[in-house]
Amino acid sequence: MESYLEENFGGVKAKNSSEEALRRWRRLCSVVKNPKRRFRFTANLDKRGEAQAIKHANHEKLRVAVLVSKAALQFLHGLSLRSEYVVPEEVKAAGFQICADELGSIVEGHDSKKLITHGGVDGIAAKLATSQTEGLSTAEDNIKRRQDIHGINKFTESEVRSFWVFVWEALQDTTLIILAVCAFVSLVVGIAMEGWPKGAHDGLGIVASILLVVFVTATSDYRQSLQFKDLDKEKKKIQVQVTRDGFRQRISIYDLLPGDVVHLAIGDQVPADGLFISGFSLLINESSLTGESEPVAVNEDNPFLLSGTKVQDGSCKMLVTTVGMRTQWGKLMATLSEGGDDETPLQVKLNGVATIIGKIGLFFAVITFIVLSQGLFGKKYHDGQLLSWSGDDALELLEHFAIAVTIVVVAVPEGLPLAVTLSLAFAMKKMMNDKALVRNLAACETMGSATTICSDKTGTLTTNHMTVVKACVCGKIKEVNGPQNASKLCSELPDIVVKTLLESVFNNTGGEVVINQDGKYQILGTPTEAALLEFALALGGDFKAKRGETKIVKVEPFNSTKKRMSVILELPGGGCRAHCKGASEIVLAACDKFIDETGSVVPLDKTTSEKLNGIIDSFASEALRTLCLAYREMEEGFPATEQIPLQGYTCIGIVGIKDPVRPGVRESVATCRSAGIKVRMVTGDNINTAKAIARECGILTDDGVAIEGPEFREKTLEELLELVPKIQVMARSSPLDKHTLVKHLRTTFNDVVAVTGDGTNDAPALHEADIGLAMGIAGTEVAKESADVIILDDNFSTIVTVAKWGRSVYINIQKFVQFQLTVNVVALLVNFSSACFTGNAPLTAVQLLWVNMIMDTLGALALATEPPNDELMKREPVGRTGKFITNVMWRNIMGQSFYQFFVMWYLQTQGKSLFGLEGSETDIVLNTIIFNSFVFCQVFNEISSREMERVNVIKGILKNYVFMAVLTSTVIFQFIMVQFLGEFANTTPLTRLQWLASVLLGLAGMPIAAAVKLIPVGSS
Repeated sequence: MESYLEENFGGVKAKNSSEEALRRWRRLCSVVKNPKRRFRFTANLDKRGEAQAIKHANHEKLRVAVLVSKAALQFLHGLSLRSEYVVPEEVKAAGFQICADELGSIVEGHDSKKLITHGGVDGIAAKLATSQTEGLSTAEDNIKRRQDIHGINKFTESEVRSFWVFVWEALQDTTLIILAVCAFVSLVVGIAMEGWPKGAHDGLGIVASILLVVFVTATSDYRQSLQFKDLDKEKKKIQVQVTRDGFRQRISIYDLLPGDVVHLAIGDQVPADGLFISGFSLLINESSLTGESEPVAVNEDNPFLLSGTKVQDGSCKMLVTTVGMRTQWGKLMATLSEGGDDETPLQVKLNGVATIIGKIGLFFAVITFIVLSQGLFGKKYHDGQLLSWSGDDALELLEHFAIAVTIVVVAVPEGLPLAVTLSLAFAMKKMMNDKALVRNLAACETMGSATTICSDKTGTLTTNHMTVVKACVCGKIKEVNGPQNASKLCSELPDIVVKTLLESVFNNTGGEVVINQDGKYQILGTPTEAALLEFALALGGDFKAKRGETKIVKVEPFNSTKKRMSVILELPGGGCRAHCKGASEIVLAACDKFIDETGSVVPLDKTTSEKLNGIIDSFASEALRTLCLAYREMEEGFPATEQIPLQGYTCIGIVGIKDPVRPGVRESVATCRSAGIKVRMVTGDNINTAKAIARECGILTDDGVAIEGPEFREKTLEELLELVPKIQVMARSSPLDKHTLVKHLRTTFNDVVAVTGDGTNDAPALHEADIGLAMGIAGTEVAKESADVIILDDNFSTIVTVAKWGRSVYINIQKFVQFQLTVNVVALLVNFSSACFTGNAPLTAVQLLWVNMIMDTLGALALATEPPNDELMKREPVGRTGKFITNVMWRNIMGQSFYQFFVMWYLQTQGKSLFGLEGSETDIVLNTIIFNSFVFCQVFNEISSREMERVNVIKGILKNYVFMAVLTSTVIFQFIMVQFLGEFANTTPLTRLQWLASVLLGLAGMPIAAAVKLIPVGSS
């Protein structure tokens, strides 16, 4: 079976599956009882096609708009323009001078002519009654007026489907429809033959069973849909930095309004349509909107920013003009949300299992109907009454047909693929509580197979709360962890050095020091930038005053490839100065001078260079992150189009930043090791810092290799084959190094790789990995969008929790499959063999529907929602090549099936003498005992299925409330069905002895299951 599934249903991957693979498995699912339910949680490929068409149209529209805009600008150069735009009265009354449609046409159409006629960005800001420096006023009436006129920043979403929609979909089941027709015919013929109410019992029994199945199924599906809706809302939560009332603050993307001033940096998503106010080196990736991968430079000449695009480089301030469904992104998102998520590999495989078993079930159902009916036809033929049919004959034939249809109901395990969804929905909800937000459904199950985790260092293994604790300035090493030490250092340094140091820190930064709403200083920016700014403030610096002394001409932001950030300043006395900071050994290598103890600039000779490199190594060996700060005097009038020079700098100093290891990381790494998961650290930091942290975390062992990115890049393929399995630490790595390592691990070594990332440049590695894990706090929107799971607290221990949940999902589904296949096999064999050898079926349509519900919806609820335990992390991972239906499962299925079939067959043949049954009621009493015993066999088999290999299946059972509730309700309803619903369920009340016998026969399955588990089989 496994090879058939792999060949026909194995084309779907955990992510990035081809459309052909997604379509192929759908075509192969020939036996489907209820397509609406079976394919509910699969991608809508037609809607995706529509979304691609919108992207293509956007690309063409923008291309034409840009060409027209350029031509118009050339034509209009030097002309004075008058606007023919008339402000609508309701817009004027609200205090604005421009409406939403006009704003939309300017930005979306890249209409430079209209922008100029409205007075450029300044004019638009004035007409929107906002300030480019102070931002919006948050007075309640102002916010309300803006929302009324310009709309809110939310997209149209598909409505939450009501419970009755799920009831209607559950009723679409072909077999249930056929049974309903049978019930109707049974009612009509029964009432005509025996009158009301006696003649209606059989028909009403089937109707009641159908309604029970439908309502239980619909309730389960409805709850799942609500869980997915909640998780979908969480996925879309994005916080943005804005200025309002003159203060910088973070607000939800949904609260943005036209007139807001938004601050964007590398990796951010543009949250609405808008106009560029000011910024540096801004490159926008518009591929999400247009499919065009080439980045677009946005500046004063091309100020148009479109919602949903990503900041690839640089930073800027933006004026929001259009929000929500008025933007192209809003329209695209509305279509994309209807496209749905890709189905997971397990869902597809289980659809394959359901199809195979469905075909077998259909075959047996047809044979059963033929065997049951041939007795009736044979008797009619023998009596010469083949053309003479009574109502009783019709009812008997109808009953045979109902039994055949019900065999299909039981035999086609429609619930298998849906059990995956149920288990994933349950796990995703619980993982959310454990600080992990799953964006891609398949990531849950894939994480359970992970064999390698490639983790970042900063913020994942460490706390990301950074402070400058050591500094080497003017050749002196000083402890600076505290305001007193910092002020002491300041008093010992020449004034010119302090001035240059503060100028470097305050200007060459991606962070800011602002006054918050409480009137206190607040440092904004990455933890590294915040640590440096805090250090500069401790030295007595004034951020705003220092920034006001010079003018920033050009900024080259930090990225993982250059490992440095540079800025050009225009000095008040004329001339320019470049400041550079970044990876210590890289920036120091760019220096040819340094500042000595007297504050004089002197050449950097070999001895001093070696001494400074030694200081870098000594800082790094103390697990400190090191940065080197340098400057270079430039000629006046530096052209902004040129690259900032890479050489000829003067070293100002080296700082050591402490970023402590997170509590619990060492234990989590040890847990991974015992679970067979290798943890590798991939960082852009200094190799000595990385090694020190890796040892502290327990990642770097004596036989492990620590290597730097540049050295890794130089290795040949043969060398990599030997090296890659041993790599435990990769330092000074570029995004390409990370991507290469992940690719080798996945393709060459067949590992299932989980990768963490937080920056824009991590996106390729996150995309390449089997499971991309983005950081929720430090992660950029680009990284989060490329990831499958967002770690909300940026903590490595949470990643281990995700792995544990992944394993739990995988094993829970295996348990359910084992349980359901056992019921399938036994129900098929019992009814088929009985029909062949005795001419009647012991389990009626109503009883089989009840059994179907126990094994399908209720079984999935009980077994697919088992919470994870610590034992899961003490076994080897499944990996890429592990079979889903293992030898262990087949052993358990065969053992239990054989026992249950033996019990059923023995009761059928010897039951009457065993229980001393005599008289006219013997057949119905015996069939009730068989039915009761069969149900209790499933109840105790459900308990045995909690563990596939361990004998102790009772451990922790009382803590699983869902399991206990399902078990209790099954037993209670079975009692009611046997004792009180005999007319409808074809049962009769049993004696205490008969009840005891039924329960004991079911209970005996548990020691049988335990004994079977002791039979050794191959692991796969």
